[in-house]
Amino acid sequence: MTEDAFGGDNGMLLSNMPKGALPPLSWCILLLASISGAGCHHAAGRSSLEKVTLQADWYPQPEHGGFYTALVKGYYQEAGLDLSIQPGGPYVTPEQQVSVGTAQFGMSSSDKILESVGDGQPLVAVAATMQHDPQGIMVRKDSPIRSFADLNGHTVAIKTGSTWFQYIEKRYQLTNVHEIPAMMNVANFVADPQYVQQAFATSEPFFAKQAGIETRVLLTSDAGYSPYRVMFTTRKFAEQHPDAVRKFVDASIRGWRDYLEDPAAAHAAIIKLNPALNPEWMNFTWRALRDGHFVEGTDPSELGKMKADRWDTMYKQLLDLKVIDKVFDPTTAYTLEFLQQN
Repeated sequence: MTEDAFGGDNGMLLSNMPKGALPPLSWCILLLASISGAGCHHAAGRSSLEKVTLQADWYPQPEHGGFYTALVKGYYQEAGLDLSIQPGGPYVTPEQQVSVGTAQFGMSSSDKILESVGDGQPLVAVAATMQHDPQGIMVRKDSPIRSFADLNGHTVAIKTGSTWFQYIEKRYQLTNVHEIPAMMNVANFVADPQYVQQAFATSEPFFAKQAGIETRVLLTSDAGYSPYRVMFTTRKFAEQHPDAVRKFVDASIRGWRDYLEDPAAAHAAIIKLNPALNPEWMNFTWRALRDGHFVEGTDPSELGKMKADRWDTMYKQLLDLKVIDKVFDPTTAYTLEFLQQN
């Protein structure tokens, strides 16, 4: 996740949660432990399961809904895995956690995985969580800004150094844009009709609407910068534990299919772990994920799938932006081997 609204370096989800409303990480972990065995009837039944950890990229939220659905419905256990989800936060880097073995799996994005591999981290994406990134720029519905090209002459609140915005600036030749630090809330947006800020289509528009303001989001994916959101592991773990990886991918994709149909099970678990959320916000996010086709794209059969040409395009874009300064084979950053049966 290079530096976007998800937090970190393209990692989820700083702007999704009002500043000051974040639950303590240790508290989240303790609560999460209480449901990491959901669907298992007794402790002895878990002893024969393979223990694995999924490092999340933010605190529990609807954007993790498929994983929580698979957890609370027991899909991981049915597959032979005793899986725990380890909450993330503003100071947690999933790529680092997985690289050092603190977790076997992590949530990230294809651009961040490519950057990490370019930096020498032995990571490999194994499936897509989202086909398209909900990241973009939010403006008011009646704003004269209709495309990214119209940003010239405007001030934009953005997370400094965001790779996706570097792409937007270069593609649209934005030589007259004044960048200010994003405040990770919509207070300034609500107060100033001219305010323009980075946003996630699944989050900030909800808070603006709560204040009576209709919005539009210009998606970076529509501009040609379209990373996958991905599940990943290390190359070593994938080579030594291919069955565990396949089970994890299959159960996760099953969970995401269910979540898009009905989010109730996941939301009930998530809101217990993260009471800073509320049902209205969660349902808004779920509808935005579903109706925007971010998770499965336009073809439901594509859920979880990845394509080589998308990875190659992202790799070339990062090289062109000089975000990656070493030439390497982009196929080392992902594998399609665990997607054949989905």
